Amino acid sequence: MTLHGSCAVTGVAEIPPRRTTRGQTTLGLIGRLAAAAVADAGLEPSDVDGLLVGPQVGETPQHVPATVAEYLGLEPRYGDVVDLGGAAGPGMIWRAAAAIRAGMCDTVLCVLANTRDPDNVPRSPNRNPIREFEVPYGASGANQAYAMAAARHMADFGTTAEQLASVPVFERRNAGLNPDAVFHGKDIAVEDVLSSPMIAWPLRRLEIVMPCGGGAAAVVQRADPARRAPHCPVLLLGAGEKLTHRSLSQAPELTTTPLAAAIATSYDMAGVQANDVDVFSLYDCYSIMLALTLEDAGLCRKGDVGPWMADQDFSSTGNFPVNPHGGQLACGQADLAGGMCHLVEAVRQLRGEAGARQVTDAELALVTGNGATLGEEVAIVLGAAG
Repeated sequence: MTLHGSCAVTGVAEIPPRRTTRGQTTLGLIGRLAAAAVADAGLEPSDVDGLLVGPQVGETPQHVPATVAEYLGLEPRYGDVVDLGGAAGPGMIWRAAAAIRAGMCDTVLCVLANTRDPDNVPRSPNRNPIREFEVPYGASGANQAYAMAAARHMADFGTTAEQLASVPVFERRNAGLNPDAVFHGKDIAVEDVLSSPMIAWPLRRLEIVMPCGGGAAAVVQRADPARRAPHCPVLLLGAGEKLTHRSLSQAPELTTTPLAAAIATSYDMAGVQANDVDVFSLYDCYSIMLALTLEDAGLCRKGDVGPWMADQDFSSTGNFPVNPHGGQLACGQADLAGGMCHLVEAVRQLRGEAGARQVTDAELALVTGNGATLGEEVAIVLGAAG
């Protein structure tokens, strides 16, 4: 069974990332997103018969689809949890299409949201298996893991700190055209990145995503009825997924990610190549993550991303438009919804609704998601229905 062109994204919604969301609840954010995404698709809540959500909603670690459905007043024929970290957003889209193709449902709401209140952070014991091989040696958390990937890329290929620092610089520049971005109007230079505090060598603070609250949602339908939607439907043309590990100590390698296989699969299903893509909406929680993804997407040879980036224009008017909204590093990352924000941006670009950052004649977009520190990877190719 192929998913090529069978389903489309007909509605999207986003609550822009913000540093704090005091006084708000996750269910409340989900409710706002669901209403907006369904309305954007020109539908009524009663039209929704499928529901995909993240693994937790506030203090609800179990029965999450039922909890969300109850809150939204839905009675879906299909419900599931997508637990792929930052890859959950694009992972939801192809799963929704597969469920529709299987006849389980007709219209799927995919929604992710996260609140952030520094004054009220729940604490719970860490029972993750990575405690056995990593935590006892001080290797705890995402910062050190991505730092190890960056250090290995530097050692193997001669990539420099200055080259990696160029990533948040161009992301901030792109965010200058997105008024919803956390760092809108706050351009930086390579020197600013290199002078920011060292967090985990060789990564500095401005190369690391800032946690925010917010969310994003999308509606997926069959392609035929989608053409009656109020906006140009955005077709799912290809999808790929690859999981290799949870803890970095078990990763097959550090400089080629599972995205290489996932992206190749999505290209093959869509019948496209890297140079056919008009918009690259790529997961970018760290500078090294985006650098690795540019290589794994086939835009340059493995190991060449450092010098290659210096010769490219990643703006909406450039030769390789990458994250025109600013990405997670400049727009913000609302936890698991960080991956979904790339989907929303791609849909807006393919609809021609991106305003000042619109990529001219955008017809194809690549969206990637990344979870479990380079271990859970999803890629989808989207196309404007025209």
